[in-house]
Amino acid sequence: MSARGMLTVVGSVVGGVIGWNAPPPPDPACIRELLAEIGMPPGPTGDDLTEAVRAFQARVGLQTDGEAGPRTVHLLTRYATERRAWRLDLAA
Repeated sequence: MSARGMLTVVGSVVGGVIGWNAPPPPDPACIRELLAEIGMPPGPTGDDLTEAVRAFQARVGLQTDGEAGPRTVHLLTRYATERRAWRLDLAA
Protein backbone atom coordinates (compact mmCIF):
# COMPACT_ATOMS: atom_id res chain seq x y z
CA MET A 1 0.00 0.00 0.00
CA SER A 2 1.28 3.45 -0.84
CA ALA A 3 1.86 6.12 1.80
CA ARG A 4 -1.09 8.06 0.40
CA GLY A 5 -3.31 5.00 0.66
CA MET A 6 -2.24 4.40 4.24
CA LEU A 7 -2.94 8.02 5.17
CA THR A 8 -6.38 7.76 3.59
CA VAL A 9 -7.17 4.65 5.63
CA VAL A 10 -5.88 6.22 8.85
CA GLY A 11 -7.78 9.45 8.14
CA SER A 12 -10.99 7.53 7.52
CA VAL A 13 -10.63 5.59 10.75
CA VAL A 14 -9.83 8.66 12.82
CA GLY A 15 -12.60 10.63 11.13
CA GLY A 16 -15.09 7.87 11.84
CA VAL A 17 -14.09 7.76 15.50
CA ILE A 18 -14.51 11.50 16.03
CA GLY A 19 -17.60 11.89 13.87
CA TRP A 20 -16.21 13.02 10.51
CA ASN A 21 -17.18 11.00 7.48
CA ALA A 22 -20.40 9.97 9.19
CA PRO A 23 -22.46 7.82 6.87
CA PRO A 24 -25.35 9.57 5.20
CA PRO A 25 -28.87 8.90 6.39
CA PRO A 26 -30.39 5.77 4.86
CA ASP A 27 -33.03 7.61 2.85
CA PRO A 28 -33.88 6.00 -0.50
CA ALA A 29 -32.53 8.86 -2.64
CA CYS A 30 -29.16 8.74 -0.90
CA ILE A 31 -28.96 4.94 -1.16
CA ARG A 32 -29.80 5.16 -4.88
CA GLU A 33 -27.00 7.70 -5.39
CA LEU A 34 -24.45 5.57 -3.56
CA LEU A 35 -25.43 2.44 -5.47
CA ALA A 36 -25.20 4.30 -8.78
CA GLU A 37 -21.82 5.68 -7.80
CA ILE A 38 -20.39 2.20 -7.26
CA GLY A 39 -21.82 0.96 -10.54
CA MET A 40 -24.94 -0.82 -9.24
CA PRO A 41 -27.76 1.59 -10.15
CA PRO A 42 -31.21 0.38 -9.09
CA GLY A 43 -34.29 0.70 -11.26
CA PRO A 44 -37.03 3.26 -10.64
CA THR A 45 -39.20 1.28 -8.20
CA GLY A 46 -38.85 0.51 -4.52
CA ASP A 47 -38.58 -3.19 -5.32
CA ASP A 48 -35.64 -2.44 -7.61
CA LEU A 49 -33.93 -0.55 -4.79
CA THR A 50 -34.44 -3.46 -2.39
CA GLU A 51 -33.01 -5.90 -4.93
CA ALA A 52 -30.01 -3.63 -5.58
CA VAL A 53 -29.35 -3.40 -1.84
CA ARG A 54 -29.58 -7.21 -1.59
CA ALA A 55 -27.13 -7.60 -4.49
CA PHE A 56 -24.70 -5.19 -2.82
CA GLN A 57 -25.03 -6.98 0.52
CA ALA A 58 -24.35 -10.33 -1.13
CA ARG A 59 -21.32 -8.90 -2.93
CA VAL A 60 -19.72 -7.61 0.28
CA GLY A 61 -20.69 -10.51 2.55
CA LEU A 62 -23.46 -8.91 4.60
CA GLN A 63 -26.75 -10.52 5.52
CA THR A 64 -28.94 -10.12 2.43
CA ASP A 65 -32.08 -8.63 3.94
CA GLY A 66 -32.46 -5.77 1.45
CA GLU A 67 -32.52 -3.15 4.21
CA ALA A 68 -30.00 -0.32 4.26
CA GLY A 69 -28.97 -0.61 7.90
CA PRO A 70 -25.87 0.97 9.46
CA ARG A 71 -23.39 -1.63 8.14
CA THR A 72 -24.80 -1.48 4.63
CA VAL A 73 -24.79 2.32 4.56
CA HIS A 74 -21.27 2.41 6.01
CA LEU A 75 -19.91 0.07 3.34
CA LEU A 76 -21.81 1.80 0.54
CA THR A 77 -20.33 5.11 1.66
CA ARG A 78 -16.85 3.64 1.96
CA TYR A 79 -16.89 2.05 -1.49
CA ALA A 80 -18.37 5.16 -3.11
CA THR A 81 -15.64 7.30 -1.49
CA GLU A 82 -12.94 4.91 -2.67
CA ARG A 83 -14.37 4.93 -6.18
CA ARG A 84 -14.39 8.75 -6.24
CA ALA A 85 -10.76 8.82 -5.09
CA TRP A 86 -9.84 6.24 -7.71
CA ARG A 87 -11.47 8.34 -10.45
CA LEU A 88 -9.59 11.43 -9.24
CA ASP A 89 -6.30 9.53 -9.28
CA LEU A 90 -6.94 8.50 -12.89
CA ALA A 91 -7.76 12.06 -13.88
CA ALA A 92 -4.48 13.39 -12.43
